[in-house]
Amino acid sequence: MDVVTISPKYQVVIPSRVRKRRKLEPGQRVQAIVYGNRVELIPLRTARSLRGFVRGTDRQVERDVEYGPT
Repeated sequence: MDVVTISPKYQVVIPSRVRKRRKLEPGQRVQAIVYGNRVELIPLRTARSLRGFVRGTDRQVERDVEYGPT
């Protein structure tokens, strides 16, 4: 487990092992989310990088019956 220290300016350095594992780059933006008693940093992704991420998933779903006006 990596431990970081919060600086007087409320900055933290992400350990190199974590940066390499998550492929984080300098200048990359992350979203800070408070979840329970912890803070999570979620890397933001461009819409372009998300293109095709659902390719190959099963799109056959059972749909509810819609009832029109009677």
